[in-house]
This record gives sequence, C-alpha cells and structure tokens, in this order.
Amino acid sequence: MRPTVLLFDVDGTLVSTGGSGRRAIERAFARTFGERPGAFAFPFDGMTDRAIVRTALRRSDLPHGDAEIDAFLPAYLEVLEEEVATAPYYRLHRGMREAVDRALARPEVAVGLGTGNVRDGARLKLERVGIYDAFAFGGFGCDHEDRALLIRRGAERGAERLGVPLSACRVVIIGDTPKDVAAARAMDAECIGVGTGSFGPAQLLACGATAAFRDFGEEGVLHALLA
Repeated sequence: MRPTVLLFDVDGTLVSTGGSGRRAIERAFARTFGERPGAFAFPFDGMTDRAIVRTALRRSDLPHGDAEIDAFLPAYLEVLEEEVATAPYYRLHRGMREAVDRALARPEVAVGLGTGNVRDGARLKLERVGIYDAFAFGGFGCDHEDRALLIRRGAERGAERLGVPLSACRVVIIGDTPKDVAAARAMDAECIGVGTGSFGPAQLLACGATAAFRDFGEEGVLHALLA
C-alpha cells in the first residue's frame, strides 16, 4: 500500500456538537466586544475559527486584524469548554471510530486532523467522545486562516511521521463541506465526503469529491479510505 495520510475534519464529520461551537463563539464575542446584532448572521460550515471571528469583526465595523483575533481566542476556548461539557446533544458519527481504528492499524497510514478549529478547540470537542488521542498530528485553524493551506500543513506533518516526502504520499481529506473538497483539490488530494453535516453526498460529489457517503457506516467506506 502506498504511504497514506488521512486528515479528518471535526465538526459535522467526526462529531456533531449540538451547536456548542457556534454558541461559544457568539457568547465569547459578546463578552469581549459587546453585543453586536447580526455579527454572526452567516453559516460557519467549512470556515476556520479565525476566519469566522474576522468576518464577525468586519460585519460589526470593528478592527479585524490578527491582534484582535489573538486576543479573542482564549475567551472563546474558555466558553467552549463550558458549552461542550453541558451540550445535551453530542455524538460521534456512525462508523467513524471503526474507520479510525482500522486506519491506525496500518503502519503505512498516518491518521490526523484537518480542521478549521484551533488545536485546543479540536481537542475540547473530541475529548468528550474519547477520540482525540487517536490523532497524533493535524492541520489546524491556528496554522493558517486559509483552509487549503492548513490542510497542506497537516499533510506535511503526516508525511513527516511516515518518513517520506509528501509527494510520495496518497493524501485523503475526509470532510462534510464543499470547502473540504476545495481544499483537497487545491493540493491534488482525494476527498471523501460524508453527508453528516449540511451537505448531502450528491452535493459533495458535484463539488468534486472522489467519493461520498451518507455516513461512515455505509458499505464501501473502508475500501475508499484504505484502498
């Protein structure tokens, strides 16, 4: 088997958090910058944490540089910890644990995250369902605001773990949004779409996903992932 780097998205792909992330970012934003009606009247799907905050600051006619975002993130993580702990609806999606475990059993496969969450945000969200420790590396929203560039950084880290150049690797992005597909295509990687977020398999295939499934419990998932 060719050396393979798998990068799993978090929100909508591995887990659904019952809106914990949106509630946390809105609460922390109000606490930090005051109530700003309409600041978050846009979908978060596929956006990085930093891009979400920058967009909200811009919509609020507030300074929206890196310094403002950097100052905001600790407050966000504090609130996120509360929201994750108390969310009544929270789930690891069907088939994900088995897929990750099967991939981890292959010495030629590096299993990481490819997510717009900052690293500690991803940790908080995945620790609740006991799967965070399965991912030894990743590309995160704190690596870059642009999803395609953070995905590339995650792929580079995976190749380093395998001890081979990135050019020698099969790279597979697993995600639930067209932005995941676009990030994969930007580096000529494969993308396996999963319809557990806001987009169905047909929509993800139309965007250019290599394969797409309703969830990872469907037949054929492991073959697509580890072929």
